[in-house]
Amino acid sequence: MSSSTMLDEEARTFEDEIQLVVFKLASEEYAVEIIKVSEIRKMIDITRVPRTPDYYLGVMNLRGSVLPVINLKKRLNLPLSKTTEDSRIIILKVEDIAFGVTVDAVSEVMTISKYDIEPPSSIDTNLERKFISGVAKHNKRLLIMLNIKEIIGLSGNN
Repeated sequence: MSSSTMLDEEARTFEDEIQLVVFKLASEEYAVEIIKVSEIRKMIDITRVPRTPDYYLGVMNLRGSVLPVINLKKRLNLPLSKTTEDSRIIILKVEDIAFGVTVDAVSEVMTISKYDIEPPSSIDTNLERKFISGVAKHNKRLLIMLNIKEIIGLSGNN
């Protein structure tokens, strides 16, 4: 009986955890759920596409697939900076749509409890609230979790 109780607790604990990819934009730390991340790439050439929003960098060729790439800083109205050796493109997939977002650096993958995530109303930020899905607390750090659907304009298509 005690072993089944222990298994129930382990299963419950595992189900209550979430893995995040943590990255930097300017001086802040942000996160997205790892299940939405296909891969992380070094910066590559991006082909500009005319008449697109200013945050839309263009498209990239990823193993024969053409993917749109968004400048995440520009999309979130954050101060722009130069690309460095640490800059990366995170390839995300949401509702069968794959796209890239540029970030200053990817710092880590971490596992946190779902109970350590608070609603976006708990944080005072210059970011538009629609772009924030929550705030994760981890070891005295606050990670701004991004609403990827909103960032690419899918929020109205539930």
